[in-house]
Amino acid sequence: MTDWQHTLPRMQPGEVWLVGAGPGDPGLLTLHAANALSQADVIVHDALVNADCLKLARPGASLEYAGKRGGKPSAKQRDISLRLVELARAGNRVLRLKGGDPFVFGRGGEEALTLVEHHVPFRVVPGITAGIGGLAYAGIPVTHRDTNHTVTFLTGHDSSGVVPDLIDWDGVARGSQVIVMYMAMKHIATIAARLIGAGRAADEPVAFVTDASTGAQAVLETTLENAAADVAASGLEPPAIVVVGQVVRLRAALDWMGAAQGRVLSPDPLGHRAGAQKDSA
Repeated sequence: MTDWQHTLPRMQPGEVWLVGAGPGDPGLLTLHAANALSQADVIVHDALVNADCLKLARPGASLEYAGKRGGKPSAKQRDISLRLVELARAGNRVLRLKGGDPFVFGRGGEEALTLVEHHVPFRVVPGITAGIGGLAYAGIPVTHRDTNHTVTFLTGHDSSGVVPDLIDWDGVARGSQVIVMYMAMKHIATIAARLIGAGRAADEPVAFVTDASTGAQAVLETTLENAAADVAASGLEPPAIVVVGQVVRLRAALDWMGAAQGRVLSPDPLGHRAGAQKDSA
């Protein structure tokens, strides 16, 4: 055990920790997350958890894959939740490792309620959500006082895999200067049409960030009206974070990953060139 671990809580047999692994870069794991990885007997992990994060697991820990990917065969959420109960009741120290933050479109709340239902003790360890950390790695701040005082986070599909009807798209379009969307790439044509129909400018900047914060990260910059065609032509695949708003223009000056690779950056966000632009970090 290292010195820093002595100040952190110990996992107990029969306990479940719901832990956010962040957007991908293992360096974005919290100390609590690293501490849990070093102790857990069983790690039940999502598809979006970077394999490099799992390398921090203690020797002998059992890894169980419980990934859920849209449009692909996936374990049912209820079965995953009950598996956590089963593992805990067997006396294991259980780590449920989820991409991003477990309580931000991560079904962590559902799993926690199942643990409560079955009287299983648990701890929640927040993680850096991709809608903030992933965009930061692309050089896009979710807020800037010269562009926005509001930001909305939403999911691009509901539990049945379609665009959520319960979202007030007109209200979001009118009321939020920046919109950050999870799981929206598949339905971007429908979503863009709804936003434009509600009054958003057709030429408003949009960015898609795939494999955020990893070596495979790629960024596509486009506009609301061209988003569907440009993302289809780009060949990019989910998982992706999509952001709509003037903060996208700041990437011209703030693409620090590009700067680290020797790319020449514009000092003037207003000089951002129009049209689609794809960069691989």
